[in-house]
Amino acid sequence: MNSMKKVLITGAAGDIGTVLRKRFRDRYTLRLTDINTPEGLDDGEEFIKADLRDFEAIKNVTVSMDAVVHLGGIVGVDSWEENLAANIDGTHNVFESARLAGAGRVVCASSVHAVGFYPRSQTIGVDVKVLPDGRYGLSKAISEAIGAMYAEKYGLKVMAVRIGNNSPEPTNERLLSIWISHRDIAQLIGIGLDHPDLHYEIVYGVSANTRSWWDNSSAERLGYRPEDNAEDWAEEIMAKAPQDPDAPGADLQGGEFAAREIASSLTDGN
Repeated sequence: MNSMKKVLITGAAGDIGTVLRKRFRDRYTLRLTDINTPEGLDDGEEFIKADLRDFEAIKNVTVSMDAVVHLGGIVGVDSWEENLAANIDGTHNVFESARLAGAGRVVCASSVHAVGFYPRSQTIGVDVKVLPDGRYGLSKAISEAIGAMYAEKYGLKVMAVRIGNNSPEPTNERLLSIWISHRDIAQLIGIGLDHPDLHYEIVYGVSANTRSWWDNSSAERLGYRPEDNAEDWAEEIMAKAPQDPDAPGADLQGGEFAAREIASSLTDGN
């Protein structure tokens, strides 16, 4: 009888979901869900197609799970209606389904864009007020609040991860500050799934970057020890394409996301 923890991954067809599938398949019993079918499914992987906006579908795929890694949703879209449906209602559906199924733990993907209006000159921890840089960032700030409510009201163990950028390697100057490697994101989410004393935590999804804008002591307190540093690519990146200091959003942690909202407000006359 398989005694490994049963973990549901939403958004399993996405980049981070693909990373976790490979690194967690021998550590947990995985169930995968997405509106798209993940590539390269093997015989040992259970995939159930479901839409986060469909509560009954999400409730059904969560049955018998011990924990959920919630990665699903839309990214970088300004539409309030789309963010409300996929990222806010969808996240609530995941947490409520976890509660009903007795899945006692949720690791939820938040984003740098929940705090994207902080200047790059300021190092921030997780205790600062949220400053979303757009409707997408706002949806992620709300997802953190949903997690906090389920932790306090229902006793779920919750980790919200403010992810910077997860890619094989950093490719521009901004990513030198916010990048997280594949093995570091897997380590951090694994802590969220396994740490015995987790209650409700916000952590930054970032490697040990020399130029990081974030105090990640909350993650370090839980045992996070990142192995990678974006500075290893700094010389090459800065030689090829240093960022224009006058580019829109160049002084803000959210980058062009923050600038996009500034431009939108000016255009709308608000």
